Amino acid sequence: MSVKPIAEMSFEDAINELETVVTSLEGSQVALDDSIAMYERGAALKAHCEAKLKAAEEKVAKITFGTDGQPAGLTPFDS
Repeated sequence: MSVKPIAEMSFEDAINELETVVTSLEGSQVALDDSIAMYERGAALKAHCEAKLKAAEEKVAKITFGTDGQPAGLTPFDS
């Protein structure tokens, strides 16, 4: 089975894999070396998900509102 690079994953793919990692670590007898590798991948997946969420929050924060309180457009997102 090939492992997809985390940087190429969508938020949804990363969160699904993270849930699988957590379930595996909680519920099964995993060898120590495998547990460490799974934990490290899980930490990287968590960081990836957090970065994706932060980017989405920043995009949402860039929505501009008109005087009537309705969304009026977007301002350019500076990364």
